[in-house]
Amino acid sequence: MDMKNIWYCIGAGTVTPETPLPELPEIPRGALVIIEGRAPIWRYGMAFHKLHGLASAVAVYDPRLGAVVVASHTTEHWEGEILDVAPLTDA
Repeated sequence: MDMKNIWYCIGAGTVTPETPLPELPEIPRGALVIIEGRAPIWRYGMAFHKLHGLASAVAVYDPRLGAVVVASHTTEHWEGEILDVAPLTDA
């Protein structure tokens, strides 16, 4: 696995809009952050907002496809790109 891929799990138990997101992992320069976890769509939106400007690219993990890039500020990744990766553990 490319060491520039950082996993960020946002789903853990019951959440409400007031439940804070988990602390961000260290995001090295040029990293792609892959968001994963069972969570409502609004929680993913909160994570996108939190990651904007910190990661070079952001992807969302889909167990049927892999990680789908949804935002990119680099030529290394593009929106709609599917990465053949899987989380180290199930969320």
